[in-house]
Amino acid sequence: MDDKEFITVRVQDPRLQNEGSWTSYVDYKIFLHTNSKAFTAKTSCVRRRYREFDWLRKQLQKYAGLVPVPALPGKVPFHMGCSDDFIETRRQGLQQFLEQAVQNMVLLSDSQLHLFLQSQLPIQEIEACVQGHRSYTATEAILSYARSNKGWTQEEALSR
Repeated sequence: MDDKEFITVRVQDPRLQNEGSWTSYVDYKIFLHTNSKAFTAKTSCVRRRYREFDWLRKQLQKYAGLVPVPALPGKVPFHMGCSDDFIETRRQGLQQFLEQAVQNMVLLSDSQLHLFLQSQLPIQEIEACVQGHRSYTATEAILSYARSNKGWTQEEALSR
């Protein structure tokens, strides 16, 4: 039987962090489920904020050469854009960005994309790992994160 490869990526559950302070921001849960050989873990769940998506897009542009990188939804000063409508529109735009990125074979080969989607490493650690300045590889970082979360993503999926 020939199973077709799939990559399902969902951006969901926006949460306001540090509410009421000048440092408040919204982060989003990124849930990934796949049978693609390109991915180390077949399911993963991480939280990322817009600034991290923006960083990822810039990194992908840097390494993708002539391959067009999908666009992100626009940036708006946070105090202007805290409405539920704005957050939902941004969530949809972030999901569309990731869906397009994982469908592009050139972008899919970038280990920064994999670390972004499948580890909770901060951006500085992703950069250091990819540049070989860490004792672990991207694959080891992803497997370590997957093991620490064992069963959690399945529970999340079942509780919806």
